[in-house]
Amino acid sequence: MKYQISDFKISPDMDGRLEDIIKEKFKLNKFSFKIIQKSIDARHKDDIKIIYKLMVETDKALKGKNISIYKDDMVKITYPKWEGKSPIVVGFGPAGMLAALYLARCNAKPIIIERGSKIEERKEEVNDFLNHKVLNPNSNVQFGEGGAGAFSDGKLVSNVKSPLIKYIFNEFYIHGAKENILYEAKPHIGTDYLEIVVKNIRLEIEKLGGKFYFNHKFIDAKRINDELIVKVEGLDDFKTNHLLLGLGHSAKDTIRHMYNDMHMDMEQKAFSMGVRVEHPKELIDKAQYGKFYKYLPAAYYKLSTHKNDRGIYTFCMCPGGYVLASTSDDFSIVTNGMSNNDRANFNSNSALLVDVKPSDYDKGNVLDGIDYQEKYERLAFEISKDYKAPANLIKEFLNDEVAKSLRSVKTTYPHGLCLTDLSKCLPSYVIEGLKEGIIDFDKKLHGFNYDDAILIGIESRSSSPVRVLRNENLESSIKGIYPMGEGAGYAGGITSAALDGLKVAMKVAKGEILK
Repeated sequence: MKYQISDFKISPDMDGRLEDIIKEKFKLNKFSFKIIQKSIDARHKDDIKIIYKLMVETDKALKGKNISIYKDDMVKITYPKWEGKSPIVVGFGPAGMLAALYLARCNAKPIIIERGSKIEERKEEVNDFLNHKVLNPNSNVQFGEGGAGAFSDGKLVSNVKSPLIKYIFNEFYIHGAKENILYEAKPHIGTDYLEIVVKNIRLEIEKLGGKFYFNHKFIDAKRINDELIVKVEGLDDFKTNHLLLGLGHSAKDTIRHMYNDMHMDMEQKAFSMGVRVEHPKELIDKAQYGKFYKYLPAAYYKLSTHKNDRGIYTFCMCPGGYVLASTSDDFSIVTNGMSNNDRANFNSNSALLVDVKPSDYDKGNVLDGIDYQEKYERLAFEISKDYKAPANLIKEFLNDEVAKSLRSVKTTYPHGLCLTDLSKCLPSYVIEGLKEGIIDFDKKLHGFNYDDAILIGIESRSSSPVRVLRNENLESSIKGIYPMGEGAGYAGGITSAALDGLKVAMKVAKGEILK
């Protein structure tokens, strides 16, 4: 019989003995078990507990208030057989990956267009920029197979609720991610495993008849009679009835073309700007876990507050990670965070962001938010006229001073830092919001306001400043074109983008969730 055991608590220093503890508690001789959920209750620093939900299979009858019969809740979906011309998927980030994989399983033989390189080559191009400042504008941290998420922490935490999320996590697992993403409360894949997952998904799609065109940029699509004529740089025109656009939030040239030339309906939306804040990993681990920090994985935090009707929050927190140079444009600076699966680096970092509203940038054009982003990314570059990132230390930043040098915290940013007044590259309301956030967050996470912690500018691409409008069929104002994911304004991370791509693919293929 399979039993579900909920609220099974153990001390962090006993976590390596989980099987023995189950055996002793329930007096079992022969049994097997599987972890369904795992979380850390760190509300009381002197009594931290790891909390499990378990499936235990045994011939012995188990009874108790937290014990019930186990029922597998993995969602099942249909894969209707595709009829007609192959669909075209533009962009192979999380949205494009899940959309193309689903369509391939429907025997649609999707055509995938990706402006960047496949992951193996892309990794070399990213390293060329990080090590030698040689930027490929079409294949970099933002563009290429796997999307921007491929060079991140691989966090799967999302505020979006859907029965399909468990299905998506399982797809990542069977394509190479570690099994713990299926049960951890705050799952992450890690950059080193993301490249394996991305490649394996591509290989399955190819095996099912899908065709990839890397290093080719989508140019245009026009509707002629009952079909779309799709233009791609360096290739003959394609004909299709279904064009799925998973462009990513940095495909600004394509988004401008879609609005100005294709006349696709869009609207402005809020986004965020700020900095990366870099602390010693041990400081954050101790603040979160107290004396148990050595027994637990690198500590994660998520903090938020409000001031003057603006949200101020941390985003894309990377325990034991690195701050990346993440621009896709020459003469611009954009930062992001990444970490490997083990999260073992000496620093932890997070985006520290302030809401930017359409009223802050609106000059009468839907695309004004993109111009606003670019303005500050270029100002950040102009400070050093190099890819050194503008930065300051928290103590000096709060006192409206500029630090003369780094102190106890050494940066992981690859191109070096230029210590400066951050108001030269961020709006005044963002600067004030960052100050409010630092002071408030220290009350919630002691040590956040650490004098030597580094603020590195600028973080400006947490989400898109535009949303491509779509109807109840998830279709744009041009029949047959389906915008999806972060670039279309419908997601904010790996999980939500993958979910949106899957939902769009299921809609066009008429797939269903089985009850």
